[in-house]
Amino acid sequence: MSAENQELRNAGLKVTLPRVKILQLLDAAEGSAQHMSAEDVYRALLDAGEDVGLATVYRVLTQFESAGLVTRHNFETGHSVFELAKGEHHDHMVCVDSNEVIEFHDELIEERQRQIAEDHGFELVDHSLVLYVRRKEK
Repeated sequence: MSAENQELRNAGLKVTLPRVKILQLLDAAEGSAQHMSAEDVYRALLDAGEDVGLATVYRVLTQFESAGLVTRHNFETGHSVFELAKGEHHDHMVCVDSNEVIEFHDELIEERQRQIAEDHGFELVDHSLVLYVRRKEK
């Protein structure tokens, strides 16, 4: 049984060709740290010769999100992007010119956020940090 089939079953989802293809696409994109919109997924499926409609892509991504397989990010670029939910925390930088999404992890920032919450009498349970950036002119 393929890893994708097992992931779908573990998430309580029926194994269907569109779900397997979309999961494979997201998995392949993960290596390049790419965050894909529903439209990106749809275009990639078309380029691969797959006959999956845009409505199906949206429906499957929403199902994946509900099942905890993907994380949806609503950056201020105007559209949602998805990445596989691997359970490892990271933050994001979004280029305001190209919409490129860069993942990063900085333990100093993580510790400072925990300390700020504690200083205000709270325990940090989760957070999302997004830096909006622009490439420097050379």
